[in-house]
Amino acid sequence: MRIIPAIDIIDGKCVRLSKGDYTTKKIYNEQPLEVAKAFEAHGIRHLHLVDLDGAKSQHIVNHSVLEEIANKTNLQIDFGGGLKSSDDVRIAFESGATQVTGGSIAVKDPSMYKSWLQKYGAQKIILGADANNGKVAISGWLEESDKEVIPFIQDYEKGGVIYVICTDISKDGMLQGPSFELYETILKSTKVKLIASGGISTFEELPKLAKLGCEGTIIGKAIYENRINLKELESYILNT
Repeated sequence: MRIIPAIDIIDGKCVRLSKGDYTTKKIYNEQPLEVAKAFEAHGIRHLHLVDLDGAKSQHIVNHSVLEEIANKTNLQIDFGGGLKSSDDVRIAFESGATQVTGGSIAVKDPSMYKSWLQKYGAQKIILGADANNGKVAISGWLEESDKEVIPFIQDYEKGGVIYVICTDISKDGMLQGPSFELYETILKSTKVKLIASGGISTFEELPKLAKLGCEGTIIGKAIYENRINLKELESYILNT
């Protein structure tokens, strides 16, 4: 299972939110590149970079942060937040993203999302299926759609999607553990490569997610609050 630390960006700074609520913003570092380099120094090879300004603005905003990290580290970066047009996706890839995640667009404009799949391939386009009370949440989690999470993923799997990031919003940033039952249901209902996100709070949860069959897990606040240290993650990566 891939270990994928998260860096969330507001105003070019590394922040974390609770349950996606922008009023809970906490700044952890004003230099995201420093954070990314620390991850890389501990053997981490992947990064989940989220443009929270972009998610609110409906277009890519912090692509310069992406470009800097891509140019000055060897991290494989999945970039998301505010990707609402083909131009946004082009900018993200030109700025150094390895993969991009589309969530809101997959709900609001399926034909646009499918055009990205066709143009770039299913290895590069991740489906964001963020859950709130079983429904897909969109627009930086400020809106709840009428789409149910499992059928939503199944429909896109039929359309060729391979990678899915699923965050249970009720768990995100709360350090109370991930949604094991939700992920188990998704993995029993589909054959996608599932990346778990939200609520990771202890190192012991990682082997459980791996045992369920998660292809990767995104870890955010647990790292920044020193609930999981980078040495533990380095050891996990070396031994799995």
